[in-house]
Amino acid sequence: MAPPRMDFTRLSAFVAVATHRNFRRAAVELGVSPSALSHAVRELEENLGVRLLHRTSRSVSPTEAGDRLLGRLSTSFREIGDALDEVNAFRDTPVGTLRINSSHLAAEMVLTPIMGRFLRAHPQMQLEVVCEDGLVDVVAGGFDAGIRFGESVQQDMIAVPIGPQQRWAIVGSPSYFAQRGRPKVPSDLKAHACIRYRFQSGALFPWEFEKAGKEQTVDVQGPLTLGSQTLMIHAAIDGVGLASVFEAMATPSLNEGRLERVLDDWCPPYPGLYLYYPSRRQMSAGLRAFVEMARGHVAAP
Repeated sequence: MAPPRMDFTRLSAFVAVATHRNFRRAAVELGVSPSALSHAVRELEENLGVRLLHRTSRSVSPTEAGDRLLGRLSTSFREIGDALDEVNAFRDTPVGTLRINSSHLAAEMVLTPIMGRFLRAHPQMQLEVVCEDGLVDVVAGGFDAGIRFGESVQQDMIAVPIGPQQRWAIVGSPSYFAQRGRPKVPSDLKAHACIRYRFQSGALFPWEFEKAGKEQTVDVQGPLTLGSQTLMIHAAIDGVGLASVFEAMATPSLNEGRLERVLDDWCPPYPGLYLYYPSRRQMSAGLRAFVEMARGHVAAP
């Protein structure tokens, strides 16, 4: 008897759910409702006569049969995606959806200024940006590219620099320094009110310093903990305490005199932001256009 005919929609629904191990996240990726996705996977299982997913109220995971099918289909789907990317590269006008995974800080520094410009320049493109502070497998997540600092980019990726070297800046308001004085060395920070940054993972950002080959980490304390560098800058301007933020983000307030900088000689430069994508994948016209715009924005005075 001939095997049942499987359509691409049901197979792609299964791959998305099995990869994300979550119906809701898979539904967001495919642009359908979770109920429609569940129905498609159930139909696939009925047609095959094999259960592919273990489902509980809290989790979704592939069965042994589902895991084997996912392994075979993932390779095939990547090859299909690569083939479509190669065809898309011949387009004069970029068309389609570009999915980018970025850290929150990278999004503020690089993506915010160019998202609108990119979409206006390429009206047939759609841009989806997912912000996550942890390291992400862009291939498994179904993303076209990621944006992270150079030290976080996996070695098997093509990494394109889209920003200059970065530096940290320890900043505070003139009124704060008038009341509390200025730290001369990193260890002096223990006597100061510091505005801390907490990642989505729950970890606190460490205040790390280096000078003449000597490294030092300070466990700072303070009355305020935030998850946004923009908010940290506002709080520092308001005199709440000292903040450790990207130099580029603090520069306008420093130039205006609303913030002042300390411990400058303990904050050396380090590699900046990179846009990265799989080395085996043909760059699509949409991704190529985005990279060119990002580079142009960085090069602009």
